[in-house]
Amino acid sequence: MKIAIIEDDLVIANILKKELMDQGYEVVMPENFLDIVHFVKKVEPHMVLLDINLPGENGYYWCSEIRKFSSVPIIFISAINEKFNKLMAIQMGGDDFISKPIDLQLTLSKVHALLRRTYEFAADPETIKLYGNILLDIGKSILAYQDQSISLTHTELQIMTCLFESKGNYVARDDILDFCWQNNQFIDDNTLTVNVTRIRKKLKSLNLGDLIQTKKNMGYRLVEEVE
Repeated sequence: MKIAIIEDDLVIANILKKELMDQGYEVVMPENFLDIVHFVKKVEPHMVLLDINLPGENGYYWCSEIRKFSSVPIIFISAINEKFNKLMAIQMGGDDFISKPIDLQLTLSKVHALLRRTYEFAADPETIKLYGNILLDIGKSILAYQDQSISLTHTELQIMTCLFESKGNYVARDDILDFCWQNNQFIDDNTLTVNVTRIRKKLKSLNLGDLIQTKKNMGYRLVEEVE
């Protein structure tokens, strides 16, 4: 699999490149940071490791631009291990977060886990799920309703799959975390909240802003009737 490292600190970038190549991954890096969108479209990576502080536009900007055309898994890299940075990374469409100084063992673990979750999940033969008249296409990572559709990131797709499979019953937060992140001990509980908020924002464009219901001590579910 091909991993794009978008990191302007060449020392860090080359350390990551060596470790990932030793694990059998193909690694690509941009020659400059002026047009990351063109770079990602050109190389078509299976994953992006994206630094927040880059020359010119920052990683948050480039992540939001990438999300306009791709659901490729993105792991943010930041020198500032603050809760705000992590939440912002998720809000902008990131799937995970790594803090500097880089812990290589933790980084490799996150890379392996996210790639496995993303591509094993996408290979599920049952790629189409229905809830009323709402269609969830796992293979294309989209949710469609009344001739309109929205694109979902991998994490958003897994959350919606979990809710679709519950068929209107409540799903506990811990169960969703287990389903989406497979007991990843490094995932902050706020990650789920931020992702659900982001999904709801997208659903509003389909007039489905109230599709996901929340109940204290019960979790999340889809509304019982959708025409």
